[in-house]
Amino acid sequence: MPSAIRITPTLLLALASSTALADGDLMTRSTLTGDWGGLRHQLEEDGVKFTGDYSGETAYNAHGGLHRSARYSQNLKLGVQFDLSKLYGLDNGGKVQLTINDRRGNSASEDLVGNRLPIQENFGGLYTRLTELSYERTLFTPALNVKLGYMAMGNDLGGLDSGILCNFMNAGFCGHPLNMSGGSGWTNYPNAHLGVRVKYDLSPSWQLRVAAFNVDPESNGNSSRAWHLGPKHTTGTVVPVELVYKLQGELPGEYKLGYYYDSSDVKRIGSDEEVSGRGGHYLLVDQAVWNDQGLPGRSLHAFGQYSASSKAASPFTRWYGAGVVLYKPFAGRPKDTVALGYGRAVPNPRSRDVLEDAAFNAGEQFPDIDSAEQLVELSYGYQATPWLNLRPDVQYIIEPGAFSGKDIDNALVVGLQVKATF
Repeated sequence: MPSAIRITPTLLLALASSTALADGDLMTRSTLTGDWGGLRHQLEEDGVKFTGDYSGETAYNAHGGLHRSARYSQNLKLGVQFDLSKLYGLDNGGKVQLTINDRRGNSASEDLVGNRLPIQENFGGLYTRLTELSYERTLFTPALNVKLGYMAMGNDLGGLDSGILCNFMNAGFCGHPLNMSGGSGWTNYPNAHLGVRVKYDLSPSWQLRVAAFNVDPESNGNSSRAWHLGPKHTTGTVVPVELVYKLQGELPGEYKLGYYYDSSDVKRIGSDEEVSGRGGHYLLVDQAVWNDQGLPGRSLHAFGQYSASSKAASPFTRWYGAGVVLYKPFAGRPKDTVALGYGRAVPNPRSRDVLEDAAFNAGEQFPDIDSAEQLVELSYGYQATPWLNLRPDVQYIIEPGAFSGKDIDNALVVGLQVKATF
């Protein structure tokens, strides 16, 4: 396995300084490392595109939870895309994507608060791994796009294409409803499996997405399987179907309705019996509700999330999320954002029964806690340069012990997310 790659803010500054003179103004170029003296642009014209980004998230528990302290986590992603049409002069040759990912750090949720929804969306799977090796092209008609290989199904399904949800730092918002991956073989970045994804444009506004992915719990999150494309122990296949509607016009919107089914046999929660298959459904919405006619680019978007999963096998059965994002809050800050969101994760009643029974058998009193973990998050995205975003963040966690059956005080967490594009 390749040695781990560690990127820190100090190293980022060193990289920027080393390329500042060669590639022009550090503050205005689109990426941290610039155009490499023109080589980067030339390679992309020839069919080889390099990408990379870093995110660092620091969270401090200021009140409640388990402990007063801070935790830091980071994610590094490096990729290269090969355009076979450009490289070999092919007609519709397609593209090959190779991506490598590395994560390091510590969890504020596990160490400081004791809640279920990760306060830092980039925490988890702390090792270097292959996250994608895929081939993508249109097939038969420009309306039909096919992608197959080793990849995370959540890259193309289960989230909003607009990226509105990653104006937040908590994984409950940024990415996908977590009961999808928690209660089935669904995999979100950076966890990947073998699979195929199909997109078909029914019209300019409507699109159908269907996929099939191998389910292999023994490889998911296992560092010894970081570079193995093939499964270790297949339990079934997960098949998501998603209908997408893109509303055009002055107030654009995005609507997704999805269903997924995992054919794996798994143990029923609170029982030694197995259940054959598990599934769920979801609805995701991003709708512009206001545009400032006097200041182009300033707009207010509202979003909503609802997902429900198998009561037999999912740790939490429902997720509700809603909020607003203001783009261009100030005339002089065209790329900044202000985001406010509320989320509610409902534990499976079967899981709660298991916790209550365990407390009773141990002669302990089960705490009088709410039926759900709740989250309120406020963030400000400050686009310092085209390649650097700084996001101060405040999260208030209500009933952090709802999933563990522990009486934990509500927690107030302040944080900072740093994102840089190489």
